[in-house]
Amino acid sequence: MMKDKIIQNGIEYERRGEQYYPLLDLGEQTSYEIGKYGNLHLEFIKKHRRGTYTTLFTENRLNEHLHNIDLQAHEQIDLLTAQMAERMDVTEELKASDPMRWVRLMNNIKSLAEEIVLKEVVYK
Repeated sequence: MMKDKIIQNGIEYERRGEQYYPLLDLGEQTSYEIGKYGNLHLEFIKKHRRGTYTTLFTENRLNEHLHNIDLQAHEQIDLLTAQMAERMDVTEELKASDPMRWVRLMNNIKSLAEEIVLKEVVYK
């Protein structure tokens, strides 16, 4: 007579039809909200870093990892934007005297910062 459940090597198996399947419990995943950069990184590791994705998923660290990538990306963009604006003399005085030029320069700086962060943080 075949049993419905067995335990072998510390893993519980359940019989379904003629075969036994392991009853795996992955546990609780964290549930941080993931932003733009975390989602971009998720798509990247799913396509190009399958081992990393699988490991993070099975160890219940995927959501936390994506959240950290998102936070790191935002922090780097803010830091790079501030540093570039200072180096290029994009100040509050410029904002008051020539707002259109200030907006152009800030959009350009933010674009550059985002490009750097995508290369160094998200697609790494």
